[in-house]
Amino acid sequence: MVDTAYIFPGQGAQAVGMGKDLYDNFPAARETIDRANTILKFDLKKLCFEGPAEELSTTSNSQPAILAVSIAALRAFQASEIFAQYTMKFSLGLSLGEYTALVAAGSLSYEDALVLVRKRGELMEEASRKNPGKMACVMGLDTKTIEELCKGFGCEIANLNCPGQVVVSGKTNAVELFASFAKDKGAKRVIMLDVSGPFHSSLMTYARDKLQDYINKIQFLAPNLSFVSNVDAAIQTDVAVIKENLIKQVNTKTMWEESIRTVAGSGVTTYLEIGPGQVLKGLLKKIDPKLIVKNVSTAQDLAPVTV
Repeated sequence: MVDTAYIFPGQGAQAVGMGKDLYDNFPAARETIDRANTILKFDLKKLCFEGPAEELSTTSNSQPAILAVSIAALRAFQASEIFAQYTMKFSLGLSLGEYTALVAAGSLSYEDALVLVRKRGELMEEASRKNPGKMACVMGLDTKTIEELCKGFGCEIANLNCPGQVVVSGKTNAVELFASFAKDKGAKRVIMLDVSGPFHSSLMTYARDKLQDYINKIQFLAPNLSFVSNVDAAIQTDVAVIKENLIKQVNTKTMWEESIRTVAGSGVTTYLEIGPGQVLKGLLKKIDPKLIVKNVSTAQDLAPVTV
């Protein structure tokens, strides 16, 4: 038995075809995705399996789609032969992935999580229309220098992902100016992200305020796994604090690197990235190359192996 943490991906992990292999091979995954269609009252399954990519990638669609496919992968894993090889200790996710992590930890029902992230996506899209902006990933520049540049251009740090990788958010012109100066300051690369708005910044305050009304109406339970919040990188058991942090997360930065260090500091070295993509695996290898990350997104990933 290996002490293990669940990690769940955020927006951007979506890809046309995601979940189909699991749907075809695992009844638990099939039931999970079919339930999403019923709960959301539109054909999420077809969107995940067939696209089009442009429609799947919209914020209001990608968020429930990633959550549904991630939970389908989780249920398939829990029904597989290899599940018994692991002792699950922690559950955490990047941004949107926090909702999936709370479902995995028994704090939030799958149904409530789907409805919440669908609404979250809609509100973030609305906030982006009111306050258009961009996000840029900065590589190879220290955080202090990035913070100083942000102050000068009215940008904000949105994600502290791993050593040498920081995401900045803000108004379109401000982020573009920031990018050019960051290169002058020594950044190895500055990549404009393919997102529809300035997420995890104060420009999302409208979405945060509106989402608060929905989150406060939903029942949360104390997690049955150690849940680490993006907002403070701390283990949270108090339902009121978990709700408050989910609300704060919309317009403040995520602390993924520190969240992983919190888990690693407890002695956990094995992580299961449950859901589409392998973004988190890449980040964890940069945070600590000694960490072991296994992906669960296809039927092949769930074939019996020796741990």
